[in-house]
Amino acid sequence: MITMDALKAFGANTDEGLKRCMGKESFYLMLVGSALNCDQINKLIDQIKSENYGDAFETAHALKGIYANLSLTPLSEIVSPITEHLRANEVIDYIPLTDELLARMKKLMELAGM
Repeated sequence: MITMDALKAFGANTDEGLKRCMGKESFYLMLVGSALNCDQINKLIDQIKSENYGDAFETAHALKGIYANLSLTPLSEIVSPITEHLRANEVIDYIPLTDELLARMKKLMELAGM
């Protein structure tokens, strides 16, 4: 299970995240745990690989919202440019961005003991 200390070590703004959860640490940690168990990153990568940029934008935008609302700053910092490139319908090499997103998620999952 993820802890507040692990989230802080990851770079999450836990004070901000807790405010959004009315100061309820257990609720905040439950939401973060749900975000860690979410398979949306793989879905996003598959959508990009199949050049389904419209659906990829929707998925990236949803991830951006989740990560921003939970103040998972290292994740929101990398999914934000992905979202904006997709919003603009840009055909670019997304692999470096998605690889970095996966690496950051892997780091967070390791800190969570997953």
